[in-house]
Amino acid sequence: MARVHLVLASASPARLSTLRAAGVQPTVVVSGVDEEAVLADARERFGELEPADAVLVLAQAKAEDVARRVEEEEATADMRGAQVADSVVVGCDSMLELDGEILGKPRDADDAVARWQAMRGRAGVLHTGHWIVDLRDEADGGTGATLGATSSTAVHFADLDDAEIAAYVATGEPLQVAGAFTVDGLGGPYVESIEGDYHGVVGLSLPLLRALLEEIDVPFRQLRG
Repeated sequence: MARVHLVLASASPARLSTLRAAGVQPTVVVSGVDEEAVLADARERFGELEPADAVLVLAQAKAEDVARRVEEEEATADMRGAQVADSVVVGCDSMLELDGEILGKPRDADDAVARWQAMRGRAGVLHTGHWIVDLRDEADGGTGATLGATSSTAVHFADLDDAEIAAYVATGEPLQVAGAFTVDGLGGPYVESIEGDYHGVVGLSLPLLRALLEEIDVPFRQLRG
């Protein structure tokens, strides 16, 4: 069975670590898309987006941007000798939905504090869009497919006091992640429970990636380690 190389269209260390822990060694090629412009264009074409759709639109834009660059060999240095002909690209994007509002990364520390003051003691839904692009040659089973889906998981936050919020924000971690929290890092003590896929909250749902790969007849075990 021919091995398949995964190209991760994301700079997220958490997504990379998730894949590596599952035995997959992807090549990282970061997309160059303007997220605000992509969302603005989508809203102009389709109207206001549901949170689950917004992350999917961004995941698609990132995956297809990287797929184009890989095919045009703009990312050759990053591919480290991997063959485009045996590659599948995956792009992801995450946002927290709270009271119907979409929350990406905080603008600054004050925004992160305000987020946590609104989130504490409550639950939100972490949406992570996933999009794959099949770059494999037709002779090797390639489909040319471009498809995706969204993982949505309810997240229940602890009832932090203002001092705990200030201390967590001061670590800088909340400024780097969608929703201003992590479940696998310093924010772990402040997430009381989740309902859904843990990996989707981290940033890349392994079960959903497996399901998408099955759509193009690639068993997860076929991803090259």
